[in-house]
Amino acid sequence: MKVTISDQCMGDRNCNKLCPEIFEYDEDQLLSIVKMDDIPDHLKAVVRQAAAECGADAITVEED
Repeated sequence: MKVTISDQCMGDRNCNKLCPEIFEYDEDQLLSIVKMDDIPDHLKAVVRQAAAECGADAITVEED
């Protein structure tokens, strides 16, 4: 699984709160970023949840 965040990100930090192991808030860009390229199996469900709950639809999940 790979995850990207588009420039549609509103910076509400919901994904950061939900899965801080994967998502991090960039204070300079005022948006969230993905901290790793490949998502570990034990975090895939919560990453899918973060994408589903993203108000800006800014998180894209590409399944393997």
